[in-house]
Amino acid sequence: MGKYEQKTDKGYDLFEVSSAMIKCIRRGQEDEALYWAVELYNSGFVEYTWKRLRILCSEDVGLAEPGLPAEIWALYEMHREQAKKKEDKNEPQRLFLTHAILRLSRARKSRMIDWTLIWAWLTHKFRFFPIPDYALDKHNERGRRLGRSWYHFFTEGTLLHPHYEVDREKEMRSRAQDAISNPAGNGLFD
Repeated sequence: MGKYEQKTDKGYDLFEVSSAMIKCIRRGQEDEALYWAVELYNSGFVEYTWKRLRILCSEDVGLAEPGLPAEIWALYEMHREQAKKKEDKNEPQRLFLTHAILRLSRARKSRMIDWTLIWAWLTHKFRFFPIPDYALDKHNERGRRLGRSWYHFFTEGTLLHPHYEVDREKEMRSRAQDAISNPAGNGLFD
């Protein structure tokens, strides 16, 4: 049997089962997704199943629930740690796989990351962007030749969008500006 002709315990094609699990998760069909996940698990394709779930997490959930990859990774690591305990015949590691399937099935979903990946990588060789002027600062040769200073860095190089101001941010910005002032006390921002 070749690499692409692998069968599950019930005689299904491995890659069709994997595809069915993924499509069911995408549609929020958790009972069906669990059926296919159990078929993969029982057939010895545990690592492959977790790999597909980790990919799905960015591909089909992505920005809709940005913390979910960390959750899925934690569940995977808990599964792996529990599976090392061979004396436990109840296989409690299945809890973590079940948790991941349910969590992913119920998650808000967005294909933004995958669509962006496809666009960015397929079109990259056909696009050419010039280096933007604001990127030329005191940290690179062209910026230094232009005389770009800390002032330029603070006003152009550190511009954030969208900016979410956190407690004491303005105070620390001011302190940073003061810290780079010259020893004579003639600050760059006076």
